[in-house]
Amino acid sequence: MSGVAVHLEGLRRTFGSVHALDNLDLEIAAGELIALLGPSGCGKTTALRVLAGLEDADAGRVLVGGKDVTALPANRRDMGMVFQAYSLFPHLTAVENVEFGLKLRGRRKVPGRAAEMLELVGLSSHGSRYPHQMSGGQQQRVALARALAIEPAVLLLDEPLSALDAKVRVQLREEIKRIQTEVGTTTLFVTHDQEEALAVADRVGVMKAGRLEQLAPPADVYQQPASAFVADFVGLSNRLPGIVSGPIISVLGTELPLVTPAAAGSATALVRPEAVHVTPDPEGGASVLTSSFLGSTSRVTVTVGETLVVAQVASSLLPSLTPGTPVRVTLQPVPVALDLSLS
Repeated sequence: MSGVAVHLEGLRRTFGSVHALDNLDLEIAAGELIALLGPSGCGKTTALRVLAGLEDADAGRVLVGGKDVTALPANRRDMGMVFQAYSLFPHLTAVENVEFGLKLRGRRKVPGRAAEMLELVGLSSHGSRYPHQMSGGQQQRVALARALAIEPAVLLLDEPLSALDAKVRVQLREEIKRIQTEVGTTTLFVTHDQEEALAVADRVGVMKAGRLEQLAPPADVYQQPASAFVADFVGLSNRLPGIVSGPIISVLGTELPLVTPAAAGSATALVRPEAVHVTPDPEGGASVLTSSFLGSTSRVTVTVGETLVVAQVASSLLPSLTPGTPVRVTLQPVPVALDLSLS
């Protein structure tokens, strides 16, 4: 990845009293896949629609390849789009659906290009099928092939997997990442599914009220959340009382580094369940309240005095962590964010 392919600069968009985009700045490098993640109404879809030219910003600019396209209509922005609804023409076969955009743009070698794209998405044997003869996942692959066939400057994916069942979603998100890496198309992926965003993105942008709370590689967003909102929205967190001193907070007898420095005194740390270690110990000072089997991992809730602590453990340990078992709780010294609203 080199150079900036897309720059959203100071975008503002309001709907009545709601600020859908509040001075949003976002740069996407050439060949990069960025996922915008956040709750409903955070502005992620509005940002995509403004980039696509389907929505006008009240202020700000959209630059693609260094060119200001803010005033250009959607059909002149060289974007490929895939939405939640597959939007295939029911009277056209898979290959005809892929060919449609190519013909509109006057591309040569239309049949060959369409066949190449269907092979890319693993549907080379489905070219003669109509949408009603394909599963939802297959239809969405055709929609992806159609978007990529025109070789767009930017690929836009708006909740493309939300209408699919869980197993198909996992399979297709892996295919999207594989294809995007292979083709190298600059991509903006919008989703409300945190696991989806973390799995496919080069960088994840977590949005709140029209602003980016954090934009970073998936591991950084999860392991070093920039704010309590990010820590709370992405994954699970324990809210544990502690005492801040310099760059650390002391929680349950363990000194944990802070992601962001804070004033000395009482505070509430956001600690991931997988950073909590639970060991059977008659003198441990804690006890197991509940345990839940989740497959390869399990979730154990422990009482430490009046504090509830949730730990994620290997399921092989579950037989030794039944409710009522006395245990010792220790914390892994990984960076934590603070929930200042609860301090």
